[in-house]
Amino acid sequence: MTSTSTAPVAAATMSPDDFKAAFRQHPAGVAVITADAGRGPVMLTATSVSSVSANPALVMFSLSAHSSSTPTIRRAETVVVHLLGAGQLDLAQLGATSGIDRFSDTSLWSTLPTGEVYFPGARAWIRGRVLTSMDAGGSVVVLVEALEASPSDSADEQVPLVYYNRTWHQLGDHSQIA
Repeated sequence: MTSTSTAPVAAATMSPDDFKAAFRQHPAGVAVITADAGRGPVMLTATSVSSVSANPALVMFSLSAHSSSTPTIRRAETVVVHLLGAGQLDLAQLGATSGIDRFSDTSLWSTLPTGEVYFPGARAWIRGRVLTSMDAGGSVVVLVEALEASPSDSADEQVPLVYYNRTWHQLGDHSQIA
């Protein structure tokens, strides 16, 4: 026998500022996401990238519903998620800066044989097919099936880039505690 509760759900009481303050204290890896839905590539920096499943290989990320890149990512069939190392701080800042041509420096990016724009200098990248996206508050959550992944040739030498308390950081042997 299944029972269901009919108790009302409590209204959210946490303010957006309190929520943001809590997450400022939670470090996150930094990624750059690129996509093209046929009208030219877009790029954005995200700290919300997370693996979902290894079998099948799924990754997810969220982005602001108000980002200029959001409509393109929602229309794109594929995206490339670049996992950044501390040596790619310039890419993270490029993806986080609005109102500029993020692809003007053609020495930074290339095109995969499948047509997607990617940054070969990234610590690692994952090309994937967009399975679905959903509205979630003021954000959009995107679920991606990983089709291929490639670490950079120098990935072993690159420590991860992390965003914590509104500043960029790097992880390395100095930060290991166990």
